[in-house]
Amino acid sequence: MEKFRHGGNIYKEPAPKGTWLDFSANINPLGLSDRVRQCILEHIDDVVHYPDPDAKALKTGIASHYGLPLEEIVLGNGASELLYLFFGMMRFSHVLLPQPAFSEYERAAVAAGSRVEYFFTGPEDEFRVSWEGLLARIPSVDCIVFGNPNNPTGTLLLAAELEECLETIPVSTWVLVDESFLDFREDEKRYTVRHLVERYPNLFVLRSLTKFYALPGLRIGFAAADPEIVKHMEAAKDVWNVNVLAQKAGATALSDEAYRRDTLRWLAEERAYMTEALQGIHGMRIFPPSVNFVLVDVRNTGKAASYILSCMKRKGILLRDCSNYPSLDANYLRMAIRGHEENQKLMDAWKEIVGR
Repeated sequence: MEKFRHGGNIYKEPAPKGTWLDFSANINPLGLSDRVRQCILEHIDDVVHYPDPDAKALKTGIASHYGLPLEEIVLGNGASELLYLFFGMMRFSHVLLPQPAFSEYERAAVAAGSRVEYFFTGPEDEFRVSWEGLLARIPSVDCIVFGNPNNPTGTLLLAAELEECLETIPVSTWVLVDESFLDFREDEKRYTVRHLVERYPNLFVLRSLTKFYALPGLRIGFAAADPEIVKHMEAAKDVWNVNVLAQKAGATALSDEAYRRDTLRWLAEERAYMTEALQGIHGMRIFPPSVNFVLVDVRNTGKAASYILSCMKRKGILLRDCSNYPSLDANYLRMAIRGHEENQKLMDAWKEIVGR
């Protein structure tokens, strides 16, 4: 399997039953909110104009929703654009990546000429970071990256833990925290460090709007950072990097509190359902999901992950093969949490392939 391949590639081949049931991409299954859909339709003719280079409405919406000063916000064509822009601008010598982790961290660092070092976590402690071991590696690196929650493990770091890390390391060492899935947590204030950029100029926090608001095709993300870093990034990026419809849809999505409440209610119910259902599969090891995806180890089910993936595919179901994550082997699979009927279909497929 290719090192940097992702899930969610529904375009590679036709689905055997018309459309794929895609559990390999972690997108809100509620889809576009009615308000966002109406907004896009109302502004479809605006694509004949250049986007607002300052993206005033979207940036103001982000500032209000997340409680951030405007001067600490930089917008991206998805969070990934900002990841590449940040690494390209900073040109770190050595980047430390706790593993397993989202592969674009490594890809962006390598593209910028950085040397990547791994810090491995393991299933014996549910992939939690050993702070003592990690901090011992800090003198040899100038940037460390955390996914919070981490993809694909779902591991969470408390804001207090990250702040203690920031207090311990030298100011010359940067900490990048990717909070792209934190909107799926009702208690996200326990984990976010976006407000700490005021105190720590070596902190860079990524957020994505595409997963929670089901807008991956429009690509909307932002970062919170020290105003000086924001100025440098604004000068380095494409002035029209967030398109007209993305700006309009993003601002509308952030103001849709009913959609947010519906999403959190759906996730609480379906996360509980999926966890219980997966526990009924013989030999399955489940790593407790913290957001809208779940990692499983199938080595004791009596079926190889490759066999399970091919059987699922014949049923029109896509799961995420995790064999290309460093520190994970071919026994790990990740699946999104979707709507109840879709989740039931997935569980029926699991029982047919693996057994109860």
